[in-house]
Amino acid sequence: MSSTEQQTHPLIEQAFSDGIELRRQCMASLSAPLQNAASAIVNCLKNGGKVLACGNGGSAADAQHFAAELVNRFEINRPGMAAVALTHDASVITSIANDFSFAQVFSRQVEALGRPGDLLLLISTSGNSDNIVAAAEAAAVVGMQSIALTGKDGGKLGRNAHVTMHINIPNPSTPRIQEMHITCLHILCALVDESMFGGHHDN
Repeated sequence: MSSTEQQTHPLIEQAFSDGIELRRQCMASLSAPLQNAASAIVNCLKNGGKVLACGNGGSAADAQHFAAELVNRFEINRPGMAAVALTHDASVITSIANDFSFAQVFSRQVEALGRPGDLLLLISTSGNSDNIVAAAEAAAVVGMQSIALTGKDGGKLGRNAHVTMHINIPNPSTPRIQEMHITCLHILCALVDESMFGGHHDN
């Protein structure tokens, strides 16, 4: 039997099937939240603000990925847009964790870098990360809007009154949530590019 004739492994088939079904569910339910979040990002950038982004673990990588798409490019060549991931400076993060606590590694940076009119993107698959919740509260004090990208039931972050906009992936699986998070972030990039620059591909 050739490799092309091999049966699909059940784990592989289940992962693809679950991912497809979750995307179908989210297509309608997340349309309005994604458009609202993209509009907020566009308004922030057009008014001279910047986007700050944070998350832990895989969500930290997603925060950096999103910031890179804005600062450099997504699918079109256009001017860079102001975005900073609060996850990449080891000296800042470890000094805050050492002198205060890990729960403050993002809120302290929001206090230092955030300005009224800026926007904070908060990424948490569980919605229960203490340092992400603390960052949302710090953003509200500064006068920033915030977008929470969560999973499962949204957790403490999804129920936090300081969060301006909430995009939730109502699924129990962390891998499936993370896959949808990056899809949502790519959609936000496309919507922002379309609104600000026409969104025409250069390839």
